[in-house]
Amino acid sequence: MNICFFIGKVISDIEFKFIVDNKSYYAIAIFQIELDNNSVITVKGLNEIADYCYINLNKNEYCIIEGIIVSNFNILLQNITKMEYNDFNYDN
Repeated sequence: MNICFFIGKVISDIEFKFIVDNKSYYAIAIFQIELDNNSVITVKGLNEIADYCYINLNKNEYCIIEGIIVSNFNILLQNITKMEYNDFNYDN
């Protein structure tokens, strides 16, 4: 397993989908973030994490993500935290 951590800016709208499979359903949120080196990665969150992303994240906001690399530039979220403006400390 390859766990990764990134800080980036959300650069796309959060796409929210439901998948129904027999008697169960899954919520999926898909969006892209841009890293400091201008790399763009696609992030996917499932169920509760998808709900959190859809409700709390907006375009041009920063977030910290923990996830698993699924393929080149595709990350499956394990944890996400929205960064607030006062989380940035430029005085150090």
